[in-house]
Amino acid sequence: MSERVAPGPVHDSCGIREAVCIHTRKIFDSCRDKDCIEDLRVYPTRNSQGVIDRALSVRGGRAELLQAYINVEPAAYNKGFFHVDIRYYYRITAEAFVGGARPAEISGLAVFEKRVQLFGGERGAKAFSSRDLPEACCCSGTSLPEAILEAVDPIVLSMKVLDPCEPCFCPPPCPPCPPNPCNPCCPPPCPPPPCPPENEFIEIPPCISACFDCDLTFESNCRRLYVTLGQFSIVRLERDTHLLIPMYDYCMPTRECSADQEDGESDPCEIFRQIRFPVGEFFPAGRPEEERPQDRNCC
Repeated sequence: MSERVAPGPVHDSCGIREAVCIHTRKIFDSCRDKDCIEDLRVYPTRNSQGVIDRALSVRGGRAELLQAYINVEPAAYNKGFFHVDIRYYYRITAEAFVGGARPAEISGLAVFEKRVQLFGGERGAKAFSSRDLPEACCCSGTSLPEAILEAVDPIVLSMKVLDPCEPCFCPPPCPPCPPNPCNPCCPPPCPPPPCPPENEFIEIPPCISACFDCDLTFESNCRRLYVTLGQFSIVRLERDTHLLIPMYDYCMPTRECSADQEDGESDPCEIFRQIRFPVGEFFPAGRPEEERPQDRNCC
C-alpha cells in the first residue's frame, strides 16, 4: 500500500512541484432535470388582463427566468440526505389578437415549485467566519450544505386562454323514471368540470414585482392565461472542505498591464488600425468561418 501523500514538495516526472491544501467547495451530489410544466397559470399585469378578456387567441410567447429561491432542509428518516425546495419566477410574454390586424403584447408572472432530494453528507461541526457581521447571532453558524441551481430560460411549449370555471354543457334532464322496475333510470346530469390548478404561492418578492411595468392581477373571476413550459436545470449540493491537490506552479500573469493613454500623444488612427475587423457583426451567427468572405480592404 502506497504511503499517504502529505503537503510538501513532490518529486515526479509530470511537472508537479508540490502537494498543497486548499479550502474549496466540494460537490457531494447533483442531478439534472428536464421538467415539462403543464398548465402553469400566468398572472398578467392589469393592462394585459384587459387585453386577455377581449382576446380571440394568443400565440407565440417566450419565458424569462427572473429568479429562483432555494431552501435546504434535512430529509427525515434519511440520514445524510437533504430536501432542496426551489421556487422559479418567470416573466411570460405573448401576443394576443383582439380583432385588429396587429397583435397586442401581454405579459405576466408564472411561479413553479419543485423539490429534489440529494445527498449532502454529514457534518457535526458548525462553520463560522470572520466575515460575519459583529451583531450576528451566536447561533448563525450552520452545518447545512449549500444548494446551487443552474437553469436556462425555459421553452414555451403551448399557451391557452380559458374562461372562468363554469358548469359543463349538459343535455336537458331526463324525464322521471317510470315506475316499471325493468326500465333503467336515466343517468344523472354531468358534474361541473374541475378548475385547472391555481398554482398558488405565498408572496411575491419586491424585486420580482419591480420587473413588471404595472401591478399584477390575481383575480379568479376573469379569463385566465395558462402556459406549458420546458425547463432544463442542474441542482447540486456543496460543502466547504479541505482538499489536497497537486500544484504545478504559481499562477503568474503573462500579460503586462497597460495604462490608459490620457496625454493625447497616441495616434487614434494607429490604434484603430490595430483593431481587428468585426466580421461577425456583418454576417449571421452560425455561418462557418470558412464560408465567410476573406478579410480584405475595400478598393
